[in-house]
Amino acid sequence: MDTAQLKIGENTYDLPIITGTEDEKAIDISRLRSTTGCITLDSGYQNTGSCRSAITFLNGEKGVLRYRGYSIEELGVSSTVLEVAYLLIYGELPSQERLKEFITLVEDNSLIHENMLNFFKGLPPTAHPMAILSSTINSLAIHYPNFYVEDSRPEVFDLMVARLLSTIRTIAAFTYKKSIGEPVVYPDPSLSYCSNFLNMMFSKPNRPHEIDADDELFRNHYTP
Repeated sequence: MDTAQLKIGENTYDLPIITGTEDEKAIDISRLRSTTGCITLDSGYQNTGSCRSAITFLNGEKGVLRYRGYSIEELGVSSTVLEVAYLLIYGELPSQERLKEFITLVEDNSLIHENMLNFFKGLPPTAHPMAILSSTINSLAIHYPNFYVEDSRPEVFDLMVARLLSTIRTIAAFTYKKSIGEPVVYPDPSLSYCSNFLNMMFSKPNRPHEIDADDELFRNHYTP
């Protein structure tokens, strides 16, 4: 392993050099404090990598963003939101059969517990959307105990993933409807992931949301 040498006073320390997937170099200072008693100063973290990631590679200076090795440009053209979500969580793009199962599981878990509507009714109109989202996501564990059960079965993990991906848009839409004083719109499983979200956001009892060309593109892309 390549090393870099750091000299502090009369002492010299060897620091490992790590090579990333894009051949970028990093000096590993994770043991610097315990070894030398010193820390680094890097205002704004301009020269510091926060972690090793098998999920995301980012180089803002060169405009590079990759998920699991796929460029964002490639995924934007050839993959849907749920396919990218699957890629991030499971480490690979799904087969058509697996994607169909995943879409079905997501749409089957788009509703939130009816008792949770009382939470939205009690919100002050000035509540911050992110505070509402984080609080409501936490409250899911009250109504769906599987969020806290240590169960290593793949089907339980799949269910929790699908429920989070699906209900987060329901919660966001309900929050928006609450903020503008309109009745909530329930999820419609006949719509695609994105079209469903837009319908919950903008459909009204006296004026249903019309699916435009972009919505239709999502619908066609998601229909198994």
